[in-house]
Order: sequence, then C-alpha cells, then structure tokens
Amino acid sequence: MKYRKKPVIIEAMQYPRLDQGAEGPRMAHDITGWMSDNLYPGLVGNALEPDTLRYPDQVDGDDSRPDKGWYIRPDDGALMIRTLEGDMAVRPGDYVIRGVQGEFYPCKPDIFESSYERAE
Repeated sequence: MKYRKKPVIIEAMQYPRLDQGAEGPRMAHDITGWMSDNLYPGLVGNALEPDTLRYPDQVDGDDSRPDKGWYIRPDDGALMIRTLEGDMAVRPGDYVIRGVQGEFYPCKPDIFESSYERAE
C-alpha cells in the first residue's frame, strides 16, 4: 500500500543561525516565549541533571517528571525541548515546529525545507 501525507498547516520558527549576530538572542527568546505561551513552559531546576527539572508551578513533593517543556543545556547553551520521545536539542539553523496536536519538536533545515512550503 502507498499513502500520501495529509496536507496540514503547522507553525514553525527558525532557531537563529550563528551568523545572525545580535539578532540571535532576540530570536531565541521569541521561540521560548512562543513555546511558553502555548503551554510548553521553561523547566526549572538543575539543567545539568535533566531528570530533576520541574514545572515552575509544580508543588513540593510532586516528583513526577514533566513530559513537555524547554530548558537551556548549560554545557553548550543548546535549547532543549522535552518531548514524549525524550529531550531533543535544537541546533543553530534548526526549525522548531508546533505540530498538529500542539506538540513542539526540532527539525533539521534540509528536512524542513523539503517537507514544508510557506502557507498564507
């Protein structure tokens, strides 16, 4: 059997490339704000130990592991997105996609550009 992917419109933003200079931090901030506004909060705690990260409003004693959110990895400054498949690094030039069920995940630029085109 052969299948065709259903046409869907997604939202996406490109993580700043290294050559974008002073614009880069503002663009990165725009992406993390966009995720937070869409119920993917910045996780708090020790980012050196990602299993210790919690939601900002998580009550003391609740040891459940958040299944979504974002944080900055301190060793290299990478933006990390927590997904059901695990924590995924966003590299310079990658796209951050908001999927059809509101989930966020990174996508390499070559894959993004071969899979998506701008919609009105």
